[in-house]
Amino acid sequence: MTTTLITGANKGLGFETARRLVAAGHTVYIGSRDAERGRRAAERLGARTVFLDVTDDASVAAAAKAVEADGGLDVLVNNAGVEAREPDGRVIGAAEATADAMRSVFETNVFGVVRVTHAFLPLLRRSAAPVVVNVSSGLGSLTRVTTPDTPTYAYPGVAYPTSKTAVNMITVQYAKAFPQMRINAVEPGYTATDLNRHTGTQTVEEGAEIIVRMAQVGPDGPTGGYFDAEGPLPW
Repeated sequence: MTTTLITGANKGLGFETARRLVAAGHTVYIGSRDAERGRRAAERLGARTVFLDVTDDASVAAAAKAVEADGGLDVLVNNAGVEAREPDGRVIGAAEATADAMRSVFETNVFGVVRVTHAFLPLLRRSAAPVVVNVSSGLGSLTRVTTPDTPTYAYPGVAYPTSKTAVNMITVQYAKAFPQMRINAVEPGYTATDLNRHTGTQTVEEGAEIIVRMAQVGPDGPTGGYFDAEGPLPW
């Protein structure tokens, strides 16, 4: 039995990924910083739940102990993410970007990935087939963001793309450090979720496809890569 933890899984892409992996036979932990929402989501899916705030050391440490006590972990999906927006919902652009806004996004999207991965590394290293999936974005691709006349080029935000470029580098460095693991970054596509005020053009079912696929790679699968549903992406 494969045991999987998904951060930020009480809604959106995390919830759909959990649903699909439960259906595939995984024992899934819904990681949620809202304990009640996590409990309700787990009940709907036939999953387990664990309180997990990726920005809080004590919360992450307690979650790792709880999962260890239940038997360990094989797959970690770092899905929790935030964007920097104005009160009216507009993405904060370069002229308005501040260190505090950047720090807030990095606390979840970057430091949260490192915090959770570090805490669960001892459990993953005991697994026969450990897998880590870092949910990135096409906005993290320097190639895409510097290609004129594309949606990624036109995106005005600073904090979110920068954080996802950092996630891509984290993915590469961890994959080199732990060659026995399969560690990859994925781009779900522009998916309608709370993160983008449901302006995305894809459904969560479509967006979760690559996350689910990479969560199920075997020991001979790719590692240190960056993928969307159609294949490898340029860095």
